[in-house]
Amino acid sequence: MIPPQFDYHAPGSLDEALSLLGSLDDAKVMSGGQSLLPMLKLRLATPANIVDIGRIPGLDQLGEEGGFLHIGALVTETALEEDATVAARYPILLDTAKVIADPLVRNRATICGNVAHGDPANDHPATMLALRAQMVATGPDGERTIGVDDFFHGLFMTALADGEILTEIRIPAPGAHTGGAYLKLERKVGDYAVAGSAVQLTLDDGGTVTQAGIGLTNLGFAPIRAAAAEEVLTGARLVERGGLRGAIDKVRDAFARAPDADDVIAAAAQAAADATDPVADRRGSVEYKRNMARVLTGRAIRKALERAAAANSPAGG
Repeated sequence: MIPPQFDYHAPGSLDEALSLLGSLDDAKVMSGGQSLLPMLKLRLATPANIVDIGRIPGLDQLGEEGGFLHIGALVTETALEEDATVAARYPILLDTAKVIADPLVRNRATICGNVAHGDPANDHPATMLALRAQMVATGPDGERTIGVDDFFHGLFMTALADGEILTEIRIPAPGAHTGGAYLKLERKVGDYAVAGSAVQLTLDDGGTVTQAGIGLTNLGFAPIRAAAAEEVLTGARLVERGGLRGAIDKVRDAFARAPDADDVIAAAAQAAADATDPVADRRGSVEYKRNMARVLTGRAIRKALERAAAANSPAGG
């Protein structure tokens, strides 16, 4: 389909972009365009003006500084995939980027655009919930930081105000024994998720979970934080006593799980499923999707646990 008619604007600076958003009626921001353009073609969005920020310098920063991983508004999925720091220290982000659409889309699609779109079927929102990310919105009154728990308000609805641009995402740098994983079920490679689960775990030296983050994809009208499932994991000893040094050698085998770890993981996975509110469609029934949330969360917890037990580098930046 052909998109409806609109006026196209390509500002050369962030100030110019903000000025355009403040002066134009019915304007929509575009970065990579991989979410917006399909909506235009399907007439699900019909803005009179498109403000393309893709040429603005300085919005493509990606790196650790000051205890955070900084992801600028124009960082693409491909850039995330190819970054050595992301691969080594934020494997959950690499998991997420790899299962988004196809390489042609990932060359253009941006992480901030994926999040700002507010679609619960997109993959990064759940990951950002698990990572306790911070959203940096820039508007006519300057910058403000929005915690991820306050960012998603509903279907295609976020905390971004009129005239604001999501210019950066900040992710807390991981400490020792921190690992995460993102898993999704899809009908075909690159499709939207039938269900998805993002898990981030931090362990102390005795193998007890000190912090847990769990986000769910396409299982409600907004991205879901499975808070009850996080509570089940937090404080639970999931690695055998004796510390993680011995566990690391066995982590590829059975990740040295403590005797009751499987019961705790099963309880957390069920709590995640109970937090969902899926809708039946061609991808599956409500019951099927809820069960897939349970299965995927259990698997993601195990994978995150394996990575956390093997990780021992201090926070960078």
